[in-house]
Amino acid sequence: MGASFLSTLPSLVAIRCHKMDTDVPGENVLRRREVLKCFGATVGMELLASSGSFVEMASAADLIQRRQRSEFQSSIRQTLSAAIKGKPELVPYILTLALNDAITYDKATKSGGPNGSIRFSSEISRPENKGLSAALNLIEEAKEEIDSYSKGGPISFADLIPYAGQSAVKATFLASAIRKCGGNEQKGSILYSAYGSSGQWGLFDRQFGRTDSQEPDPEGRVPQWEKATVQEMKDKFSSIGFGPRQLAVMSAFLGPDQAATEALLATDPDVTPWVQKYQRSRETVSQTDYEVDLITTLTKLSSMGQQINYEAYTYPVRKIELSKLKL
Repeated sequence: MGASFLSTLPSLVAIRCHKMDTDVPGENVLRRREVLKCFGATVGMELLASSGSFVEMASAADLIQRRQRSEFQSSIRQTLSAAIKGKPELVPYILTLALNDAITYDKATKSGGPNGSIRFSSEISRPENKGLSAALNLIEEAKEEIDSYSKGGPISFADLIPYAGQSAVKATFLASAIRKCGGNEQKGSILYSAYGSSGQWGLFDRQFGRTDSQEPDPEGRVPQWEKATVQEMKDKFSSIGFGPRQLAVMSAFLGPDQAATEALLATDPDVTPWVQKYQRSRETVSQTDYEVDLITTLTKLSSMGQQINYEAYTYPVRKIELSKLKL
């Protein structure tokens, strides 16, 4: 283990440490510049070799943090899934809550977005958030449970609200699969597991570590969806970089009656083709186009204007003193 790194590369031709022919007849010398090059390369390689253990330690630490976050996310999903299963009637309101918290993003000022500000009483009580208090209460109750078992500190509302939206979306996907199986929950679960889009959530799950806003977002950034015209909806989606396609795929987020929302959206020639596309997709076994596009859109929406702390919710690993172990 004490062998030099250079000893493992005897034929390395990039380092020129041999004598050089000079213009002086009959005389061979080592040029000073060549000596310095040789010395510098040698030291650099020795340092690179000796740093291997540090790289391995850093990689191990990164893997530990990833595992901690992954395990925490899994527990969060279980908590939210159980809460939503107990109150399935709140699913459409959770979707709208997640949308309204995130769509406050303003591109010009780079403010707003999915920052948890909708938790403030002055924001949840606004006209556009009418009827969403019960959904927020469910999330607050889930937060208490999640914080009780979190080893890396309390979860932010900025993270929890998008995750509640994700769980609500998955609930609609599963419910669709169960309906296609004639109401048989077991067969529906198998269908969703086999053909669903669970594998598409990877990027969404990596955006985990948002920071809560400490004040409500400015008023006037969110339409009252039940009163808005299709043009007003298009304008709002356009202001955050979305188009008719994203508006159509998020129809379930715009009110408790998705069919009624889609009927309204279908009156606009720009949105109609996308509404029809996703309606056809939902009739298929896998509804792939609808699910993939919805996940993609929600992922983009849930990261607007946010700085992600990729070490959030990690915690020091307890060291085990082998000398104190009793065999």
